[in-house]
Amino acid sequence: MAEHATDGSNPDLGLLRDINGLAKDSPHWVDRSVEFIGEYGLIVLMLLLAGWCWWRVARRSEQAPAAVAGVVWSGLAAGIALLLNIPVRGLVERPRPFVDHEGLDVLIKGKSDFSFVSDHATLTMAMAVGLFMVSRKVGVVAILIALAEGFCRVFMGVHYPTDVIGGFALGTATALLLAPLAMALLTPVTTAMSRSRVRGLVRSPARRGEAYPMPTAYDKDLAA
Repeated sequence: MAEHATDGSNPDLGLLRDINGLAKDSPHWVDRSVEFIGEYGLIVLMLLLAGWCWWRVARRSEQAPAAVAGVVWSGLAAGIALLLNIPVRGLVERPRPFVDHEGLDVLIKGKSDFSFVSDHATLTMAMAVGLFMVSRKVGVVAILIALAEGFCRVFMGVHYPTDVIGGFALGTATALLLAPLAMALLTPVTTAMSRSRVRGLVRSPARRGEAYPMPTAYDKDLAA
């Protein structure tokens, strides 16, 4: 009881208990649904959104090679951010919240690694920011998915809110700060692909009666 009394002086712990408390008051099927969505579902949804962005948005852009490169970068940024999180976790060594605090409703058992920062939050936000740089509309949807992922991780009792915020910051910083170098390396590759036999991966096939899209001046500048 004394621990609960001190929650008010620790906003991180207090917010964790407030959000995780929703799990205690929810029906069993809601908890199981959030468990699946928060552990796997939203990541799969983000991957599907990235695939849709590549297939329906990026390839139809007037600057298709750069747009496709941006979609590719969103996935690479997520992977790089997860790698960067390995030393961060080892440096901070923050235990999972249920290790130090009793009374939490932990929906997923067996989590024994460190808590800061959240891999799930890092991955989804890195991809979301990468997709936002390709398409604002797709990016907004992706960011909402990332925010939902962060909420689920706290709801499930496996992360503090600051673990999620840290993951969002790491994912965002990785996607934004490394984007210029990544795009400088990836865009010439996708530009070359757009002029090759695999151009369908970069540019949408022409409709019946239309000529196949020719490289734009923007593409030629990138390839120069």
